[in-house]
Amino acid sequence: MVMSTARTLPNSRTEPDGSVVIRVLSYNIRSMRDDEEALARVIRACRPDLVFVQEAPRFFRWRKHAARLAARSELVMLSGGATAAGPMLLCSLRATVERTEDVLLPLTPGLHRRGFATAVVRIGGARIGLLSCHLSLQTDERYAQAGMLLDRLAALETPHAIAAGDINERPGGRSFIRLAAELQDCWAAGPWGGEYTSTPADPHQRIDAIFATSGVEVLACGVPSGLMGITDRDLRAATDHLPVLAALRIPAGE
Repeated sequence: MVMSTARTLPNSRTEPDGSVVIRVLSYNIRSMRDDEEALARVIRACRPDLVFVQEAPRFFRWRKHAARLAARSELVMLSGGATAAGPMLLCSLRATVERTEDVLLPLTPGLHRRGFATAVVRIGGARIGLLSCHLSLQTDERYAQAGMLLDRLAALETPHAIAAGDINERPGGRSFIRLAAELQDCWAAGPWGGEYTSTPADPHQRIDAIFATSGVEVLACGVPSGLMGITDRDLRAATDHLPVLAALRIPAGE
C-alpha cells in the first residue's frame, strides 16, 4: 500500500506550553556497506530530531564510522552501536540527554547477539524514553525479545516513550501483535507516505516500524518516498531497507 505524501509532514517545533512536535526516523543502514553519501542525504532530508538506527557499524573502528555518519547527517551520537550489538540512537541538538544505556539480550547459541540502544532525553518540556531495536530472525526468540522490549521501555520510567526498529516480522506476526497490543503502531495510527520497507527495489512488506506509548499523538508516519530532497535513486543506493519517518506530538510534563 502506498499513501500520498501530498499531505504535509509537520515540521519540528516547541509549543508555548512546552509540548513538542518531533520528527523520528527509523533506519536499518546495513553497517554502512552501501552508498554512505546517499544514506546521509536521505537522513538529512528527513530533518529528524531522533534517529533509531539498526545494523550500525560494529567492528573495526566502529565508533569512527558511526561518528562520520552522524556528522554527515548533521546529528550527534546518542547511544548504542557495537555496545548494543547493532542498534544505535542519533539525535539533533534539540535533545538534552538525561541518561543512556546499552543493553545486550540473552544469547541463543548459534544465533546473532541482539541488543537495545536506550536513552532518556528532554526536548522542550517533554521527557521521552527511547529504544532502538533489531529483533531476531528466529520466531520464538523474536517473541521473547518483544516482551523484553516492552519491559525495558517501561523500566525507563518516562511519561512518554518511543521504540523503533527492524522487527523482522510483518504486522500479522505474533511478535508485532504483542508490541502493537501495548503500544501505538504509528503507521496504523497516522499513515502517510509509503507503507512497505523491504526491499527498496521491490517494496512488498512492512518489517520496520515506529511504536509510541498512548499519550503520544501520531501526526504522520511512513516511508518518506517523495519527500523533498529524497530521490528513489538514493533510497535504493543507501541500504537494503527503506526508512520510516514519523511526526509525533508529545505533551510537556515530568
